Amino acid sequence: MIKQEWEQLYRDISLCQACDLAHTRTHTVPGEGDHSAAIMMVGEGPGADEDRTGRPFVGRAGQLLDKMLDAFDVSRQQVYICNIIKCRPPGNRNPASGEMRACLPHLTRQIALVNPSIIVCLGKIAAGCLMHENFAITRERGVWQEKDGRSYLATFHPAALLRDERLLIDAWRDMRAVAQRYAQQQGGAHE
Repeated sequence: MIKQEWEQLYRDISLCQACDLAHTRTHTVPGEGDHSAAIMMVGEGPGADEDRTGRPFVGRAGQLLDKMLDAFDVSRQQVYICNIIKCRPPGNRNPASGEMRACLPHLTRQIALVNPSIIVCLGKIAAGCLMHENFAITRERGVWQEKDGRSYLATFHPAALLRDERLLIDAWRDMRAVAQRYAQQQGGAHE
């Protein structure tokens, strides 16, 4: 039954025409990873590499995210990775509010199907959509919020880390906090 729900969701995303991004995309980028992951990572939207491949976080930012996960013994295969919007905005601009509203039902279904205990918002836009509308990433990142029975934490988007290396130390601290929360939930302590 769950497999059929995932297949239907991916089909719905691939056929979606709810906003104008449907006319400029190469591929939809629904998400990937463990369909029953404890950790879900949510970014804002696909970039050029993701649009070309149909996979989330495969460019330079995704490679950095993979390294950060690996450093805390959490593999990409253990998490579910997706974005708020499922199609690339032209020129990698930020998603428009109407585009995010059009895609939000897909994301809501993904969250319900994965049923993660931890949701990591990668960047201000994802945090603004999932945590609260006026989220200030520099002030509120790294602070856990409990909502709907899940733990939410926002950190800098990996692309921001590539642009400004001074943010790396805070992002590493945030990922360590995620790894520790995950380990606690799994019944062990993580150093």
